[in-house]
Parts: sequence; C-alpha cells; structure tokens
Amino acid sequence: RVDATHCRAGRRRVGDRAGRPPRAPGPGRDVVGQGWGAGRGDGGGPREPHLPARRRDAGNVASNNRSGRALHAAACVVSAIPSHGTRDVIRRARGLLPPEATVVSATKGLEVETLLRVSEVIEDELGSDRPIAVLSGPSFAAELARGAPTAVAVAGNCEATVAAVQREFRSGYFRLYATQDLVGVEIGGAMKNVIAIAAGAVESLGLGDNCPSALITRGLAEISRLASALGGQRETLAGLSGLGDLVLTCTGQLSRNRSVGIELGKGRPLEEILGKMRAVAEGVRTTEAALALGGRHGVELPITAQMADVLAGQKTPRVAVEELMLRRQRSEVEVE
Repeated sequence: RVDATHCRAGRRRVGDRAGRPPRAPGPGRDVVGQGWGAGRGDGGGPREPHLPARRRDAGNVASNNRSGRALHAAACVVSAIPSHGTRDVIRRARGLLPPEATVVSATKGLEVETLLRVSEVIEDELGSDRPIAVLSGPSFAAELARGAPTAVAVAGNCEATVAAVQREFRSGYFRLYATQDLVGVEIGGAMKNVIAIAAGAVESLGLGDNCPSALITRGLAEISRLASALGGQRETLAGLSGLGDLVLTCTGQLSRNRSVGIELGKGRPLEEILGKMRAVAEGVRTTEAALALGGRHGVELPITAQMADVLAGQKTPRVAVEELMLRRQRSEVEVE
C-alpha cells in the first residue's frame, strides 16, 4: 500500500487516513512514506507511533492512503520509503505522477539487489527526464517534527531542480545547502549508517572516548574512498551529508543504527534486535550492498567488512575491533 501524506501551500486541514485530501489552489507537495517524511510533510507532526514528537501544525497535513488522489496534482513528491521498498512504490506511482513533478528522495540507503543509489532507482523507474533531487544531512525526524533548527544538503540532476527544492522547503527552521554531487550526498547518507552500527557496538563495549573518535574519523575516510571511486567529490563528505550526518548518527540518542550496534555489543543476536524495532535500521542492509559495491570498484572498506561479519554472527564486535587495530600500518593521507 502506498501511504501518501498530502501537503499544500494554502489553507490545509487534517483528514482521516481513508479520507479525501483537502483541495487548495496551486501546486501541491506530497510525501510518500512516513517517519522522516511525515516529520517534514509540513515540518509538522507525526502520524505513526515510532515518531513520538508533538504536532506543531496539524492543519497543514492530510494523511491519505489512496496514492492517486494524493499524487495526481503534485508538483513535488518526497519519497521517504525505506531503500528496499523504493522501487516497488515508485513503480506503482509512475502512472499517477504528473510528468513535470519533481521527485525528492529522503531515503538513505542502497538497493541491495542492484547496488544502485536511490536516485538511480527512481531514474530507472521514471526515466532520465524526470527532475530528481536528494535531501540528506543530520536530521532526526522527531526533531524536524518539533521544528528544531536543521540544515541538510540537497543534490539534484540539474541546477534548476536543486534551486526549486531549496525554495520549496526553506523555512525558519529548515535550511538547505545546494550541491550537484548526487553521488557524494547519497553515498554519505547510506554509509554513515554502517559506521553508526560500529559506533554503537564500540560504545556498548565501554572502550572509552579515543576509540569512537578514531572510528568516526576512519569511517569518514572509508566513505570518502567509495564516493570518490564512484565519481563523487571528497569535499562533499566534509559537509552536512558526510561528516555532519555521520557524527549525528554515530552519537545521537535517536539513532536507530547506533542502537542496533549497542545491542550487538551486548551480545544479542541481530534477529532479536530487529524483531523488537518499530522502524528500519538502514545500515543493516546497506552493509552488504556497500561491501559489494566496494569490491566491484576495488575499494577497500575495512570497517564495513568487519561489520558485515559481525552482522552475520561470524565474529563478536570486540574481535572486529582487535582485527581493525592489527591491520597493516599505512599513511593517513591517501594519494589517488
């Protein structure tokens, strides 16, 4: 089922989940998905239990589970679907979208089966002529829903699309910085989840402050290597969609991926951990995809490789840390 949150620029009201969305003049902005998408639909409140923030402006949002009604007049559609469900949802929405509507991805992951970035999946389904943009950066959904000041990066397949998304989403608490580096933004957003699982495990093991600091720093180097090999810019990873999001996800109390790592550090099996979660921890699936992508392009991803073994139950987090520390010595500065 496609669950779309329908937002418009004029006077808006809340409808029930099965009701018709409100009508208002002018182009609409729709959010397909929940969690982060629900938090940003109007910058307002939540519509499902795992987003425990209060409603700021309930009159700005109408939830609707009939995608045709919600999408047919949209000028901008935000896809906040988990990476493993994006292709199916976009494929079903293909015939409902106006040809000129911009699709904005807020998903941070990779498609495991194809190793494609989410914008590539969307383009694969909708065609290369479709305006596509990506939002990524340090942004917990619950904080967005409260109106906490937040800044992210927006990348797109053309400058006009990026500029339009900046105008559309700008507010007193939501700021967007433009870039044309889709690869860097998406790889940063996807891989930081893998490093965050490792950070949670390190925290759970009680290894002090030095260890997580080194992990985050070397994790950023690992992310930058892969992004660069795929055609991204290393400079992008020093910004909001790289370092900014990495630090937040590795240290923030609301980080689902960090929480998975903490539980792994306690010795709990992955299946049990995921079974108790009400939201998706993208890093679990991204670990496998990123490792395969690195192998395809000849990029060494030591932290990702260790986390793949930990997630598969082949070694403990403590052993993974020891093996990382005993790797061959190398220069910190990488020469391409």
